[in-house]
Amino acid sequence: MVAVRKASETGGTAAGSSTRLPFGRLPSIDEIAAHHLIDEHRLVGGLIERAVYTEDERRRTAEIARRIVQNARTDQAQHGGIDAFMREYGLSSEEGVILMCLAEALLRIPDADTADAFIAEKIAHGNWDRHRGHSDSLFVNASTWGLMLTGRLVKLKDSQAANAIDALKRLVARSGEPFIRQAIRQAVKLLGEQFVLGRTIEDAIARAKHYEQKGYRFSYDMLGEAARSDADAERYFQRYVAAIECVGLAVGPLNAVNADAIIPRPSISVKLSALHPRFESGQNERLLKELLPRLNALVHHAMARGLGITVDAEEQDRLEPTLRMFGEAFINPAIGTWNGLGIAVQAYGRRAVPVLRWLRRLAEERGKRIPVRLVKGAYWDSEIKWAQERGLADYPVFTRKRNTDVSYLACMRLMLTYPQQFAGQFATHNAHTIAAAMVAAGNTPFEFQRLHGMGEGIYESVVTGTGGGLGDARPCRIYAPVGDHEDLLGYLVRRLLENGANTSFVNRLANDEMPIARIIRDPVEEAERERSAGTEPAKSLVKPRDVFWPERRNSSGLALDNAAVLATLLAEMNAALGASYEAAPIVSGSVQTGTGLASLVLCPHDRSQRMGTVRTATESQVDAALKAATEAAYGWDRLGGPARAKILDNAADLVERDRSKFMALLVREAGRTIPNALAEVRETADFLRYYAFQARKLFAEPVSLTSTTGETSTIEWRARGPFACIAPWNFPLAIFVGQAAAALAAGNPVLAKPAEQTPIIGFLAVKLLHEAGVPPNVLHYLPGGGEVGAALVKDLRVKGVAFTGSNETAWSIQKALADRRGPIIPFIAETGGLNAMIADSSALPEQIVRDAVRSAFDSAGQRCSAARVLFLQDDIAAKTIPMLTGAIAALKIGDPLAIDTDIGPVIDEPSQDALETHKLRMQDQARELIDLRLPPNVRGGTYVSPACYEIDRMSLLDREVFGPILHVVRFPRGGLSKVIDSINASGYGLTLGLHSRIEAVADQVARQARVGNLYVNRNQIGAIPGVQPFGGEGLSGSGPKAGGPSYIQRFATERVRTTDITATGGNVQLLTLSVKDDT
Repeated sequence: MVAVRKASETGGTAAGSSTRLPFGRLPSIDEIAAHHLIDEHRLVGGLIERAVYTEDERRRTAEIARRIVQNARTDQAQHGGIDAFMREYGLSSEEGVILMCLAEALLRIPDADTADAFIAEKIAHGNWDRHRGHSDSLFVNASTWGLMLTGRLVKLKDSQAANAIDALKRLVARSGEPFIRQAIRQAVKLLGEQFVLGRTIEDAIARAKHYEQKGYRFSYDMLGEAARSDADAERYFQRYVAAIECVGLAVGPLNAVNADAIIPRPSISVKLSALHPRFESGQNERLLKELLPRLNALVHHAMARGLGITVDAEEQDRLEPTLRMFGEAFINPAIGTWNGLGIAVQAYGRRAVPVLRWLRRLAEERGKRIPVRLVKGAYWDSEIKWAQERGLADYPVFTRKRNTDVSYLACMRLMLTYPQQFAGQFATHNAHTIAAAMVAAGNTPFEFQRLHGMGEGIYESVVTGTGGGLGDARPCRIYAPVGDHEDLLGYLVRRLLENGANTSFVNRLANDEMPIARIIRDPVEEAERERSAGTEPAKSLVKPRDVFWPERRNSSGLALDNAAVLATLLAEMNAALGASYEAAPIVSGSVQTGTGLASLVLCPHDRSQRMGTVRTATESQVDAALKAATEAAYGWDRLGGPARAKILDNAADLVERDRSKFMALLVREAGRTIPNALAEVRETADFLRYYAFQARKLFAEPVSLTSTTGETSTIEWRARGPFACIAPWNFPLAIFVGQAAAALAAGNPVLAKPAEQTPIIGFLAVKLLHEAGVPPNVLHYLPGGGEVGAALVKDLRVKGVAFTGSNETAWSIQKALADRRGPIIPFIAETGGLNAMIADSSALPEQIVRDAVRSAFDSAGQRCSAARVLFLQDDIAAKTIPMLTGAIAALKIGDPLAIDTDIGPVIDEPSQDALETHKLRMQDQARELIDLRLPPNVRGGTYVSPACYEIDRMSLLDREVFGPILHVVRFPRGGLSKVIDSINASGYGLTLGLHSRIEAVADQVARQARVGNLYVNRNQIGAIPGVQPFGGEGLSGSGPKAGGPSYIQRFATERVRTTDITATGGNVQLLTLSVKDDT
């Protein structure tokens, strides 16, 4: 049976269908998808036309904006909160940054010792004296005094200065660290109370009354992280329900029959990521089944209490599922003509205008209005980073703040043009934007929105209508966070980072030296002027695929969250799987199909399906390949690094051309999920381009060395000769091609042997390299079992071996090389690891869980870098472990060709048996935390369910557990050194993850741990060639690191040439110098 995928099983879009299919009854999202990565310059040109104002409108806008700023500056002493804070602690202030880092982490640290260490490290760096008494705000001064005192105490305690005041020394001695900790907590508490309306919804409602009397409206936001488990989601759901009930009771019933009577009433802001642990693209069926009922239930509760619901905006890769969930809830017949369901739209997204058009069509079809909160966007720096990491063609957001401002104004005018479809809610703290809305709206009703604790000064005159020349009062809704201070800080830091940036209006308003004219500049007018002049910004952000230029191009990725992109990809992959593949040895470019018995290549997801066949290399074919490679060695070496680099660059382009085919083979032959397959194709291209760069750099020409006068010396890298490259099955394309590319870049012929389990991928990769320009007699393909590898290793014509695989096989190769009794040749080995992740109590449990789950279970745990052991400090274990098991329970086991599958099969039956045997051992020697049940539809494949066990020590594991199994070990406060010692004692040293907010802890781990790759506060998988060179030490390999600056040099030999130039007539340079001295 050929491995063809049924369209109905893909979990995505079938071949040939339109992008309308994933949205069911909802309007098509074709336009939204088309604008995802649209060219920014072209897009802004169209937005300028939408956002442009007449000269009279511009004049009125500037006058109103000027009055708003003047009023805010005049009354600034009356306002605290962020307005006062930003005047004192901006991002240009080291103390401002320290305070935010401290506040964000300190409230989450459960144990005193870790909190004290964190305080001592962070606060001692600040110069708090210079902020004392600068502000008229009690909040700012109280924070400064607490932090200044703490800073002095910590510095004094660490100082050995002879002139320190004895009395202060005694105060420190008497008070100790607990006193310092209390002072800091008090300062942070004052900070938190400025930005959270209440720790409970009841407190928030009580505090809101003061603002409501001034004319403010409210939208309550229940703070918290995204759900990591179903238990988290249920808890957040109940918090939303409780908030709706409390606010509804406080405000009273809605008795009006007018559908728009809901608009001015309080609302609840809902994050969909809080309602489901897998709120992400590709999870459509699951979200419709599990998340949508929760959203509908919240809407039902809100309707009953006469309140609105606003679906908050989140990251750009969640836009399509956000629209899907919102749209389904909006057309639910149960809500009829109710106008209370709203949504937030981010103007910094390049899809903002198409999203508004889509919402307009949705409203028109249902004959209702949609309250739309127009915001600028809250994740800009992360969106830029993610786009670069994913190798997207462009960014999904604008790269310049001015362009975001232009987009905001264009979106605002579009909304005001359709008052029957939109109830405009313009969230801004920018005086120009406020004025522009007033001018553009005329008599069209709308409301402003601001964040609690921010923008009080600029909105005072707007809401009350007392600003002189501002016209009638305009309603403003306060977005009010509700929750404990520890839930506030993630939200708070994000707001402060946004508004502390030099381009932020809040930052500029707080700077009394900033001229008003500069603060209220019209972004549309500036953008028009720049386009007319044809000038480009001096520091424009490079596109994601150019971040490594001029060394090389970044590999090309795909936006899998885009329905149209995914539909095209799945269609191409399905087409590739319609063929049957016949792999065979390739010797000097000739496919050896006439010899040897063909064996079936089966799919690990379903052993009844086959990919094709493979013929094993015979002894005579191995000999012929070695003979041809030996004869080709000299010519390939003399071709030179730049010429070889051009071929490797060509190969990278071809890999990206054939991306869909290689992805299909990776999914079916190796059991990789679609995201994993895409990442491996990208890594392959990155290897090729990085080694091409190294070839141009190192193998172009000899390098001159400093020498004595009368003599010259040069050094150059030259090839060694034929290399045997023996690749593993877990990265059958990236490592297979990476090994060969490094050897080829250094000028060596290659005899490439793939893993027995994945011969078809290697076969097609070699054919591609030949197509790219690698001479047929330079690269040979020799599939087979251990006998093929053994024949290569023992042959004296092989001048080097590159190997990735098990320790047992590496030891066999090492012994065979020692037994050859010939020249000593390089053996480059990468042999896996028993990798750990350490988390102390300063780390965030949510981030620990996110990174531990990905590190342990991505690729079904079949990565050399995967986390096998998670060390948790006792103080956070009780909170983290249930969150961890809940996140594991949310993983989906299934067909890897389905986009919503998280866990695919392990490679074969021996691997499956070994992992199941380990589980039986753990059931006897450990405490089972979770072991998922396999669904019935995967019984035909080699699947192993994700599991997690708690063990009392790492030494219980004597070898690498190569699959989806994680082990948890608790360690006591102060036990970090022993943890590192236990990791070192395993003998392995590949990767190590660390989660800690204390830099000194990271420094200690880096000094003490014997590992090749240390990852701090992130996952520990997915190394990028040239960015994160990858490789270990000890039992984990010989080095040097693959994808690193020293790797291809190991495939080469050094040759030095020294010439005595005095022997050929004298030292001209020296003699010339002597003549010059005489004259």
